[in-house]
Amino acid sequence: MSEKTLAAPAHAEKSRSAMLPLLKRLHFYIGVFIAPFIFIAALTGTLYVLTPQLENLLYADQLYTSSRGAAQPLSAQIQAAQVIAAQQMRGDAPVIAAVRPSPAPGDTTRVMFTTATSGPSESTAVFIDPVTLASHGVEPVYGTSGVLPLRTWLDYLHRNLLLGDIGRNYSELAASWLWIAALGGLLLWATQRTSSRAHGRQRYRYWHGTLGLGLLLGLLFFSATGLTWSRWAGDNIALMRTHFGWTTPAVNPRLLPQADADEMHTDEHAGHTMAEMTESAAVTISPMQFDRVVAAARAAGIDAGKIEVRPTQAANKAWTVSEVDRRWPTQVDSAAVDPQTFVVVDKVEFAQFGLLAKLTRWGVDAHMGVLFGLPNQLMLAVFGLGLCVTIVLGYRLWWQRRPAAGVHPADTLRHCWRRLSFGARLVVMTFTLALALCLPVMGASLVVLLIIDAVRWRRAVSVSR
Repeated sequence: MSEKTLAAPAHAEKSRSAMLPLLKRLHFYIGVFIAPFIFIAALTGTLYVLTPQLENLLYADQLYTSSRGAAQPLSAQIQAAQVIAAQQMRGDAPVIAAVRPSPAPGDTTRVMFTTATSGPSESTAVFIDPVTLASHGVEPVYGTSGVLPLRTWLDYLHRNLLLGDIGRNYSELAASWLWIAALGGLLLWATQRTSSRAHGRQRYRYWHGTLGLGLLLGLLFFSATGLTWSRWAGDNIALMRTHFGWTTPAVNPRLLPQADADEMHTDEHAGHTMAEMTESAAVTISPMQFDRVVAAARAAGIDAGKIEVRPTQAANKAWTVSEVDRRWPTQVDSAAVDPQTFVVVDKVEFAQFGLLAKLTRWGVDAHMGVLFGLPNQLMLAVFGLGLCVTIVLGYRLWWQRRPAAGVHPADTLRHCWRRLSFGARLVVMTFTLALALCLPVMGASLVVLLIIDAVRWRRAVSVSR
């Protein structure tokens, strides 16, 4: 047997032994520099999922009514809301954006208005007693879930730290690195297990690794679903879903000649934008239309208690009536109704969704804590708080192990990189570049980490000479 044959396995073994320190050093950098963002995302997300009951309590006067009896026609409720909106939003020319009829006795009807100053997914809701037509208040609402000011604030805090679009990079940074930290921690745990009877510093290491292992599936889930909402990686995910036909179907609201009526369903995120509303002749919305549109949708099988009617001011667009109950079993069927003829022109049922579309819907709802109600909330709270504790234990472990006499060259990514074989370097570099293209915020932050590492390596080398 030749010397080359003998040397090859030894060289491969050396490369594998160098990969673990590289992974360990990367896990360390994620823990020191990225973990604070992950901690904030976990804590604010936990606060968000634990507050639906608090929101219902704080806004009970708006959401509920003690009136009992036959409900007035939906059109009468909307007319009452229009009077209140004209008084409250004088000069802002409020336009009806959506209506959520009272889903059950004791609940108010929510009529949502937008103005020229309304932000994306923002509207102002007038809460109407369906029996007496009395106003129960006016509150801003946000998103498809229609959350009220308390949870809107928490949503923005979790999403962007109240910093607008630039703040969204923080949550994307956390989601981009979370799965890498989780899988890297799994490999480190598997190769460097610590006994449960350990003491001192090793005991912190044991609990840090054990908690991370127990939370692993949840961390991967949070990372994946969080990335779908992100700004840069989310766009890439949307392109991939469109390319492979994984988009969630939604009703086609366009009222076109029969030759064009077979157009494919649009994506679920296609909304009624101001540009869309002005692309054709504008029409007047009459409260009377809502009664017949809802009746047509009900006759077509839209039977959930919680529905949302979304009109349009474009003459070539149908109104949409959607089920908005995302608990289990999921009720998110929708229908497009011609507001002039009151004919259902399109319908999409959740039962007809493809598997990936269903998983996407369930994943998003589970991430928000609404899929299974309270059990879902409590489970998310356990994972969120468990992640916070894991990060705190990691910092405690780092503080105990911090070097007393400066940085050693071996404690850098560059030193570990130089020990890898050419083949291993090629694999790592290819994988890293692919991730950086798919997850741009992760790629940009990795450049920063590498700059920090290069500075640490140069200082360590200069001191050791």
